[in-house]
Amino acid sequence: MAERERGLLTLSDLTRQDLERLASRSRELFHDESAHDRPLRDKVVGVLFTKTSTRTRTAFSAGTVKLGGFPLLYGPGDLQTATGETLQDTGRIFGSMLDGLVARTAGPLRELREISRAGDLPVINAMATEEHPTQGICDLATMLVEFGSLDGLTVLYVGEGNNTASALAHGLSRLPRCDVTFATPPGYGLDPQLLDDAAKQAAAGGGSIRQVHDLEELPHQVHVVYTTRWQTTGTVKPDPDWRRLFQPFHVDERLMDRWPDAKFMHDLPAHRGEEVSAAVLEGPRSIAWKQARMKLTSAMAVLEEVIAGTDRP
Repeated sequence: MAERERGLLTLSDLTRQDLERLASRSRELFHDESAHDRPLRDKVVGVLFTKTSTRTRTAFSAGTVKLGGFPLLYGPGDLQTATGETLQDTGRIFGSMLDGLVARTAGPLRELREISRAGDLPVINAMATEEHPTQGICDLATMLVEFGSLDGLTVLYVGEGNNTASALAHGLSRLPRCDVTFATPPGYGLDPQLLDDAAKQAAAGGGSIRQVHDLEELPHQVHVVYTTRWQTTGTVKPDPDWRRLFQPFHVDERLMDRWPDAKFMHDLPAHRGEEVSAAVLEGPRSIAWKQARMKLTSAMAVLEEVIAGTDRP
């Protein structure tokens, strides 16, 4: 068994330079998907999804093909883990046959770490309970395309402190002079330790990370308003009355009008009328659909770097 894991498991493992390189490469591929020499040719990439997915699964499957590789797809009941085989044994087999694995499981990040260590295999976390790092790469790349730079952005995240929020905290805290406010319902915020670590990281780069539970405490200047759906894949709300707590965090035109120049982002799928109004999601300030398209090119950038071992064609 390998002593350490390989791949992209959490954005907290990456440096500012790593994040900027991946975002820049994602932007390059967004403008020209053919800007590579098929670096995954002759490589087989496992694509394991035990939870529902539209954008991420399609992006990594199609991205593997566009880069010259072959995706081998696994669903929730396809592996012998369903009959009791251990993750370690599964990882050993994957490592002997695959060149890399993209995985979304129902469990914690440690499961992906175990697979990587057991198989000495590069693993890409396509969403675990704690974090959705490839969504974070996509989000940074989208902001780079929209604003031309990642330096000094002010981002307001509205909603549950879920795995997408965790990725944003890790990613934006490593970029210079970024100020991020997480406006979350009471009891549904980010992990306190993660928030503390991200705040210290941001302060070292001249930025800030903070969390509020009152919409009267929102920042005066905002470049991006970001939300996610209230019912995140794989999570269950312990409070049966949770909708009452979430309702004030609905993003509508009235909220967006507080920052007339701000753009709107959403990782999708969206539930119109819950976390966001249809008018905002489909409106002229929404870049959510560009963001969705960039799932493909950000996946390609991650596949290049993690599995092909290169970030240039």
